[in-house]
Amino acid sequence: MRVFHGLEYVHLDGDAHPIPEILGALAELVQEGKLRFIGLSNETPWGLMTFLKAADEHGLSRIVSIQNAYNLVNRTFEIGLSEVAQRENVSLLGYSPLGQGYLTGKYEGGALPPGSRKTLFNRLGRYEKGNGPKAISAYVALARKHGLDPAQMAIAFAVSRPFVTSTIIGATTLEQLNTDIAATELKISDNLLEDINQIHLDYSNPCP
Repeated sequence: MRVFHGLEYVHLDGDAHPIPEILGALAELVQEGKLRFIGLSNETPWGLMTFLKAADEHGLSRIVSIQNAYNLVNRTFEIGLSEVAQRENVSLLGYSPLGQGYLTGKYEGGALPPGSRKTLFNRLGRYEKGNGPKAISAYVALARKHGLDPAQMAIAFAVSRPFVTSTIIGATTLEQLNTDIAATELKISDNLLEDINQIHLDYSNPCP
């Protein structure tokens, strides 16, 4: 039995999606004024480049954004996609910058805050496997070592990357929303980035 860790490419036989046809239909919607721009979600480097190549070859609207997960414990976008995004002027709208709440530190020590996503739905298993808990605890501890709110550090890191145009956040309370918005004022220092990258080397992409 093969064991997959979340980063392997698994080839499936069968017809690929008709990318020129998809782009053609979307281009018509752009021309009709029903869409302004076209983006992708959860795409690979090959997929993004294939869409861009098809758009150029057929004179169709180009992809301008890609919505993939990007956070401290899932930096897989940096493997291939970040180069494509910057060279081809495609913006990353990174979702889950807080790792579905884990990077805020609220689940540390097995805590289950009332009303939290894990308490309500218990569907956050990817952050509890392998080195995920160790990496999350390390980042939370690092934030507190630097006197920072863990949630703000996580968001500030994401938006500091040159290929990130925006991050997609979710907040249950006004307090959480204010905390998240305030992260835009936090600058990631060189020393802090060095510490972040060391943890990344110790626990590389544990939650893809």
